[in-house]
Amino acid sequence: MRRCLTFVVLCIAGTTMSSAWSADEITFSTSEITDNLYLIEGQGGFAGGNMVLSVGDDGVVLIDDSMPPLLDKLKAAIRDVSERPVDFLINTHMHGDHTGNNAAFGSGITHVVGHENVRERMKHAEIDTPEGKKPTPKAALPVITFSEEIHFHLNGDRARVVHLADAHTDGDAIIIFEKHNVIHAGDIFFNGLFPFIDLNNGGSAKGYLAAQQAIYAEANESTVIVPGHGPIAKRSDLKKSIKMLSQAISKVSALKDSGKSLDEVIVLNPLKTFHKDWDWGFISTEKMTRTLYQDL
Repeated sequence: MRRCLTFVVLCIAGTTMSSAWSADEITFSTSEITDNLYLIEGQGGFAGGNMVLSVGDDGVVLIDDSMPPLLDKLKAAIRDVSERPVDFLINTHMHGDHTGNNAAFGSGITHVVGHENVRERMKHAEIDTPEGKKPTPKAALPVITFSEEIHFHLNGDRARVVHLADAHTDGDAIIIFEKHNVIHAGDIFFNGLFPFIDLNNGGSAKGYLAAQQAIYAEANESTVIVPGHGPIAKRSDLKKSIKMLSQAISKVSALKDSGKSLDEVIVLNPLKTFHKDWDWGFISTEKMTRTLYQDL
């Protein structure tokens, strides 16, 4: 997974920053997490974030939807589980690697759901198209929004969609499947990787840490945690991420409080102890240090 993420494509509000990649090299695999709940993840390259599919008598619910070049492959992965259309699409946040196919689903019968800040930021953003930049199409916008929490009573479970403020962005939501004991954490959790904290879209280091701690409090030792990126996790994996981020914040904060400039902090490399285990293509150790300094 770490090697795949080195060839990163990170879509922010539809704008793509990428190294060379091809949709041809990517496939999706669908695996059952538990009864009626499935994980859809990309194989062979960067395919966007991990997706979850709930299928049952009450309908089909999809969490996040990858990027436009992969739409047909995503639909094929969904058909591996169900031929029925997607009734609800829940966005964990605004970034294009998680919302890139909103318009394709939203122009049909699918109801797109997201935090109110997701709709507002997407509404005022532009996306890249072959014809150049264009406003986000109306079909891509969430039509059901919420401020704090919304519940779905479907397919024999209660799914709580809960806003965690000012973390990865200002519109993050986690989805807690209570009966199945599964949590989709969105990009509030990059499993085994330095996280991307999007300061330009309302994210913050301390908010990110608080959000991870909130997810940890919701989980138990048996909880399956689906990160936005990286392999399926347990509570113990999230604890490692919390410990790393807490220590990283403390290290950078101490240097900044002592009067060190950003350039001086970069030279001192306070996160070097985390480099081997957490550094990756998009969020390097240096970039993580810069993000923490700029935010703190």
